Amino acid sequence: MDFRWQMIVEYLPLFIDGIKMTLGITLIAIFFGVLIGLFMGVARLAEARHGALKWALKLGVRWPAGAYVTFFRGTPLFVQILLVHFALMPMLVHPTDGLLIDGDLARDIRQNYGAFFSGLLALTLNAGAYITEIFRAGIQSIDKGQMEAARSLGLSYGKAMRFVVIPQAFRRMLPPLGNEAIMLLKDSSLVSAIGLAELAFAARTVAGVYSRYWEPYLTISFVYLALTILMAWGIAHLETRLKIATR
Repeated sequence: MDFRWQMIVEYLPLFIDGIKMTLGITLIAIFFGVLIGLFMGVARLAEARHGALKWALKLGVRWPAGAYVTFFRGTPLFVQILLVHFALMPMLVHPTDGLLIDGDLARDIRQNYGAFFSGLLALTLNAGAYITEIFRAGIQSIDKGQMEAARSLGLSYGKAMRFVVIPQAFRRMLPPLGNEAIMLLKDSSLVSAIGLAELAFAARTVAGVYSRYWEPYLTISFVYLALTILMAWGIAHLETRLKIATR
């Protein structure tokens, strides 16, 4: 086969911008996904001894958190991206009747940043659902005696979780959190379907111009591979440092 790598060189700025967008949207989605996962993970474990409060937590906290996790883990990410972009975002941000933003600002956001915010929201919500389960499992893996000891020292439930349980659980959660970050990096290619100019969009653009597919898609394959290897190395390095710090 006659590989024409000059087409990659010609569109190199497009690929570089695609790498920046892919990394940016992945890191932001992971950051907010971790925040969602932390609160939802704690919500899924919320419980009380007294009857009225017990049912209030179950109906108002645990069940909604469980429904969120079930929906976003049980439906395809591609469908979630389309649903957010074509249904949810027009309802929230619309020039005439947006629930959150309307008028000229809504029109500007839709025209210039619509695909970015839709893709970011879909990836964040999807990551948050998986990270919720990571936090739930990580917190449950800590011996109950840790919480009981912290409470016996006078710490409130929130402070005991913040200063005792979650720091210990985080070390155990780091490998699955790293796997989720790597998966999200690769899955971010799906947002090209709504027109976001990331790596997959760049490859599709070059393939459309030249009607050649080996060069652009092999290029982004190796870029994704390099990024995932680099991310895996960073996570392994962080795991090593945390192990040393706990000795």
